[in-house]
Amino acid sequence: MANTTSAKKATRKIARRTAVNKARRSRVRNFVRKVEEAIASGDQAVAAAALKAAQPELMRAATKGVMHSNTASRKVSRLAQRVKSLSA
Repeated sequence: MANTTSAKKATRKIARRTAVNKARRSRVRNFVRKVEEAIASGDQAVAAAALKAAQPELMRAATKGVMHSNTASRKVSRLAQRVKSLSA
């Protein structure tokens, strides 16, 4: 348990940030899941639309520090590759 006032404040801040980051991470996962489901259904147009919606969310998460920028870029790249392969 935190003893000093600054440590107590830090604990409160961490709790707030954790809640925000959890929400952001969950939001990103939902967007990615929608793309995955669209890919699984085989509908290229729906998958492309879902990817277009998911990409800014992934990059926003990277900007906000929820995930590393390389991780977000890798996820976008791999999803885009899979969406593109649907048309072929």
